[in-house]
Amino acid sequence: MTAITPLVPSRRSGHPPRSTLPSTLRSEQGITTAEYAVGTAAGAGLAGLLYKLLTGGFGDTMLKTLFDHVLGLLGIG
Repeated sequence: MTAITPLVPSRRSGHPPRSTLPSTLRSEQGITTAEYAVGTAAGAGLAGLLYKLLTGGFGDTMLKTLFDHVLGLLGIG
């Protein structure tokens, strides 16, 4: 008959089980480098899209309509 070796280390090994470690040792704070890259690329893409929209004819029309509407609501325009 062969002995069965447990996959989880016993308390005799000197290491506490993972579940008893303080939460400060188990927490994963921050985001990884890949998530930074995705967030940066998305932000740059959105900034480029907004720049193109607002510097073209559509942006001028949209801003003029928006300001006219707000001034009309305030009773100034």
